[in-house]
Amino acid sequence: MVYFDSASSAPLHPVARQALTASLDEGWADPARLYREGRRARLLLDAAREAAAEAVGCRADELVFTSSGTRAVHSGVAGALAGRRRTGRHLVVSAVEHSSVLHAAETHRAGGGTVGEVGVDRTGRVDPEAYRAALRPDTALACLQSANHEVGTEQPVAEVARLCTEAGVPLLVDAAQSLAWGRVAGDWSLLAASAHKWGGPPGVGLLAVRKGVRFAPQGPADERESGRSPGFENIPAIVAAAAALRAVQQEAADEAERLRSLVDRIRGRVPELVPDVEVVGDPVRRLPHLVTFSCLYVDGETLLHELDRAGFSVNSGSSCTSSTLTPSHVLRAMGVLSEGNVRVSLPPGTAEEDVERFLAVLPDAVRGVRERLGAPADAPSEAAAGAAAAAADGGAGNTAQRGEQPALTVDSLGKRCPVPVIELARVIGDVGIGEIVEVLSDDEAARLDFPAWCEMRDQEYVGERPAPRGTAYLVRRRT
Repeated sequence: MVYFDSASSAPLHPVARQALTASLDEGWADPARLYREGRRARLLLDAAREAAAEAVGCRADELVFTSSGTRAVHSGVAGALAGRRRTGRHLVVSAVEHSSVLHAAETHRAGGGTVGEVGVDRTGRVDPEAYRAALRPDTALACLQSANHEVGTEQPVAEVARLCTEAGVPLLVDAAQSLAWGRVAGDWSLLAASAHKWGGPPGVGLLAVRKGVRFAPQGPADERESGRSPGFENIPAIVAAAAALRAVQQEAADEAERLRSLVDRIRGRVPELVPDVEVVGDPVRRLPHLVTFSCLYVDGETLLHELDRAGFSVNSGSSCTSSTLTPSHVLRAMGVLSEGNVRVSLPPGTAEEDVERFLAVLPDAVRGVRERLGAPADAPSEAAAGAAAAAADGGAGNTAQRGEQPALTVDSLGKRCPVPVIELARVIGDVGIGEIVEVLSDDEAARLDFPAWCEMRDQEYVGERPAPRGTAYLVRRRT
């Protein structure tokens, strides 16, 4: 098996394993106690904090350890909002933030606060000027990830931080995906990260709060971690996390160059090897180890299973999975194809031959999924034409007239991604140039996938309109 999902969780770094084992014998005591065992534990904790603070680029007394990256985000958002309650209750986030940030925003909204969302372009990048426009006199906090967890696009944190500083608004940066590759640039105010993303043990997060930022910890507190992260510190895991972060940052320059070359190979070769593929994310301003692409006419969950059987562990932001019936909020915000989505994130040490083997097995895996779903070939087959005729005969509200009225209606209600798009592809050749096909669908992914299909197939997406059930999507045949 080859593990290509380090964006979810990186394998434990050898340095982390050594530090964890060594500190188990010295870091078990209570670091708040004055006796010898407590003092030894405190020395380990203080050394880990110094190392982590250096890697982050903050003072040691500005950094606390939490039980996870999610806890760091939630604590950071809640504490910063509470600390600036007199300013207002307006929170600004980007549309592609990690779910931990968006969940914190929903909690804030449910408690009476307001949330402004900044959109992104098709690469997943925010416009700094859009952030400037979103800031209001009552804005208490802004949040922006350093790099996206699904498509790898790096955000203009330094520029947004400058604009936030000019407006007197603190900026919280979710640096979970990028911290392994180096410090986050810019004059940010708060930063959160998670150890298992950089090869540390799970169950350790960190939260940095710059001096001068008004911050009021929420919930029951105690004397540990400056009152910002209550509970007994897991010192062996913290020591291992700090050791791993220092190690991966020292290795980052050479490893980033090597992995970027491998990712460039995947980005270039996949569209050549697999028809109807959209590579998403910024092609230049991106993390070095991550690439995401979407395959037309493919069920994402089935494709992941096929790749798993072929020996590759990858992830997906596709809506076509058993865990969700809605498209990834990141892909939705970008307005890109969501079906058949595959995220490949290479861990440090990935071998070139493993990438070549992945590229060798991917085309057959995609082809097999498409065949099982009955997806049309590049040239419609007789079987596809027969299926199209049957769909035309059975369609509701068909009309032969031209104009904005559909020449053909396809009922895809109750069918999930990618079936509605497949059914459209089967029948588009049965109407004349300039005529419209109407597809009825109640699948959330359809709102993304029909426009993306039209762009990939050089057809015209006319739009959508409400239907008695679901939504009617209108496509005009151009070719």
